[in-house]
Amino acid sequence: MKRLLFILSLCISTLSFAQQTYSVNGESLKLNTEVEGTLDLLWTSVNGQFRYFIKTEDNAVTELKNTKGNNNKYQNEYQTTLTNLTDMDASKTKFTLFGLKQFVNKYNASVDDTYTANDSKPKLKTRLSVFGGLTNNPFVNNPDNENSLFFGTELEIVQDKAQPKHAGFVNLRYIAENDNLQYSATQLALGYRFRFINQDNFNVYAQTKFATLTNVNATYIVENPENPGNLIENEVSNTEFDAPLIFGLGADFKVGNGYITLVFDSLFAAFIDNEDNFPTDVALGYKFNL
Repeated sequence: MKRLLFILSLCISTLSFAQQTYSVNGESLKLNTEVEGTLDLLWTSVNGQFRYFIKTEDNAVTELKNTKGNNNKYQNEYQTTLTNLTDMDASKTKFTLFGLKQFVNKYNASVDDTYTANDSKPKLKTRLSVFGGLTNNPFVNNPDNENSLFFGTELEIVQDKAQPKHAGFVNLRYIAENDNLQYSATQLALGYRFRFINQDNFNVYAQTKFATLTNVNATYIVENPENPGNLIENEVSNTEFDAPLIFGLGADFKVGNGYITLVFDSLFAAFIDNEDNFPTDVALGYKFNL
């Protein structure tokens, strides 16, 4: 229960930085802002269903609707709403974020000579980091709480703007075995991070690894099932794909053309149980802008 509450609080705090709350016809909604101008275009997504809204200069928020009638055909009410708000023909406007964005940008530019529209798709840039650290392998049986060295590299993809909040990453790291814990692993992970503190010189983020491919080599001392009381070595070597939702926290500190990075990874996972030891998985590295 404590883990579930922590996950929920993390998600709620993350979203609160990304969205603003509005009251629309008595309904409280957290909406993203896509366009700002004479008219603002707002949107949200719930269970895969997108909803779009227009905010006018008097802060009134109107939902754009596209419901189905008795003939199972869409009614395109949003086109009438847009026409009423702008006195512009909206009959060819598509009920998509890109289509609505184009229409609102066109209107804003027509009533404000200083308005600059951004119709282009977001450009992406990449960052490459190298790192090393210590881990007690929180999801592996480790009765003596032994720490192992690890090192790796990561490719991060962000929007090409001054302070991007969202990022995807591909992370490759190797965990070395030590004398007391004969466990080594090479892991390729795909993940997402959100920067909830995002300043010019530093940022703090929550991250999750939602897919991992891990090659494990380990030796365990176990009791011989055929001869109780005697111990034998059990060697394991396999590769597994998981969708574990491993959560962590990190921070970047701008230095030169890149960032010093500090990551506390593997705090907990939604679909893998932590072992008995408190998780220790800390990495220090440097991230380059490519």
